[in-house]
Amino acid sequence: MSLPETMRALRVETLAEDFEGCALRDIPVPKPDSGGILLKIRAGSLGFPDLLMTRGGYQHKPDLPFTPGGDVSGEVAAIGPDVTGLSVGDRVVTGGLGGAFAEYGVYKASAVRPIPDHLDFASAAAVGSAYLTAYVALVRRANLQPGEWLLVHGAAGGVGLAAVDLGKHLGARVIATASSEEKLEKIRQAYDPEVLINVNDGFREKVKEVTGGGADVIYDPVGGDVFDESVRCIGFDGRLLVIGFASGRIPQIGVNMPLIKGFSVVGVRAGEYGRRFPERGRENMEAVWDLVARKAVRPHVHAVYGLDDWRKAFADMEERRVVGRVIIDPSQ
Repeated sequence: MSLPETMRALRVETLAEDFEGCALRDIPVPKPDSGGILLKIRAGSLGFPDLLMTRGGYQHKPDLPFTPGGDVSGEVAAIGPDVTGLSVGDRVVTGGLGGAFAEYGVYKASAVRPIPDHLDFASAAAVGSAYLTAYVALVRRANLQPGEWLLVHGAAGGVGLAAVDLGKHLGARVIATASSEEKLEKIRQAYDPEVLINVNDGFREKVKEVTGGGADVIYDPVGGDVFDESVRCIGFDGRLLVIGFASGRIPQIGVNMPLIKGFSVVGVRAGEYGRRFPERGRENMEAVWDLVARKAVRPHVHAVYGLDDWRKAFADMEERRVVGRVIIDPSQ
């Protein structure tokens, strides 16, 4: 495969609001070193952390300039020394802390895996962090059981929708919340949860009514007011999973509430979980991709944008117009 000398990439050059520090640039195509492969990128998944990193608001703060984008899929374009088991042209998927929004990227050969035949590049890139977060949260941290009531907030977002999908597979009775009737209808079409609730009308009384007292597990990537109200509708011995703070406000809780109501507040950092417990981390990824290979879960792609349309992709996510994963295809 003949490779170009330069490639287009979205670069974060300064940290600024409204993505003003981002620009498309021509930069050199990287070369894989020992143990690495060069990937011709066909799909990069846009996550909320990518937006935060453009303004320095995420815990991972790469040196400037950098290319955002974590979960990524594409075709092997070149192979570095000491790499076996891969060939140029192989369809693979992997992930990292950045680099996906470019035409090419270098990744560790040991971290890539083949894309199941039934998945296209966009769907493959939609799996990684979303389903890993859902798996660590629901299986490892909450020990979700068949028949339990699972309340998923932010269910239209990538990590929320993955939790709806996985929760259904695990046999839970799923309540999905979102901020518009249009989003709720799309969630229904995708996964048909037992209950759909528009959070603009409040949710705690409805949750208590349908569950007969409170949800067993609450999955919260939103924080803010949603967390505060969740405290009021979680059942005894429940598990309130803290996934993130998409609302922008980090809530606080008086410890008398978990004491009196007998529930646990559980933090979920799927990537850090794998770093602290490497063997479990490998097991988690194998479990997720086994579910995908068996078609037990089905990643949902909201839309695919070309690299020239990166600003629209970022704005659609920032303004919460998406249902599922937003994908950027640098080859378009």
